[in-house]
Amino acid sequence: MDNTASAGRDLTFGEKAVGLTFNPSGDDAVTKCKQTFAAAIDQLHDLKTNTADQEVMRMCSLAITEAQSAQMWAVKAITWRG
Repeated sequence: MDNTASAGRDLTFGEKAVGLTFNPSGDDAVTKCKQTFAAAIDQLHDLKTNTADQEVMRMCSLAITEAQSAQMWAVKAITWRG
């Protein structure tokens, strides 16, 4: 996976977490979906890295994991060809 976005910048944590650059079909709906989840993951990652509260860190980690799972299911739904 390429770690740079199309604009030539490094990917954010969230963009890496959702595999933003992996979209073999070039489906715009997949890209939009991944971008949406990446933004949420970035927000949670920022909260996690800027708090000293261990419980908040734990909840952010769980939320990030769940967001990654939801993103993968969402992409599966978008690309389903049953």
